[in-house]
Amino acid sequence: MKTREDSAKRAAATGPARLAEMIEAAESVVALTGAGISVPSGIPDFRTPGEGLWTKVDPMKVAHIDAFRDDPKSFWEYYRPRFQTLSGKRPNRAHEALAELERRGLLEGVITQNIDRLHRAAGSERVIDVHGSIATSSCTFCDATFQLEDVPGLFGEDGVAECEACCGLVKPDVVLFGELLPEAAMAEAQELAEGADLMLCVGSSLEVYPVAGLPELTLAAGGEIAIVTRSETPYDSEAAVKLSGDVVDELDAVLAALR
Repeated sequence: MKTREDSAKRAAATGPARLAEMIEAAESVVALTGAGISVPSGIPDFRTPGEGLWTKVDPMKVAHIDAFRDDPKSFWEYYRPRFQTLSGKRPNRAHEALAELERRGLLEGVITQNIDRLHRAAGSERVIDVHGSIATSSCTFCDATFQLEDVPGLFGEDGVAECEACCGLVKPDVVLFGELLPEAAMAEAQELAEGADLMLCVGSSLEVYPVAGLPELTLAAGGEIAIVTRSETPYDSEAAVKLSGDVVDELDAVLAALR
């Protein structure tokens, strides 16, 4: 039986060429992405010391559903400029690499924790937004939906977005702390994870549950995982390949190694 130490040694001894071989050999490959894949696009991650979003503010005070309900003005004071910034960001070559794998028929789809829409902008077609997306916002009373570009027109002098039809509070369609993940999205993500021969974990610390449990579903079903991220993760010892360099460089190298 292979030990965790054996697995760690095997992961350290492999690289982009080995990962390319695994992608070509697998019948079903799925990607799971986190904030790290969007850092090269100018979007900070959450936990990098001194730079991550949650090192500067308390997420329970600005990103919890209770914060939205109790003080929507303060909530939007934080999120409104951030959404405006995100709307101008563009995908980088790491996003484009995953889209290219899908175009070649080598990737089933992308499960993403990111809300930035960059996978679709890069050309990925099957994207499962398990934490929601900034693409739309919805009224919490009548469920009317507004596209991102229409949300600025919903703000009154009090700095709160309100529904044009019923004056109900409008909330971005992103999952806040204290909210359940979208049931349909998680069901699709779990199905992909369980059926994957290989899961590519890109730019994620794999610490935030329940999404962090998806690699375990792949492993339990007999599949393998490959990790492409700078940080350590709880799954490093289980990974068939661990690439710790820049996500753009690493995925560029994987694409170059494909036959």
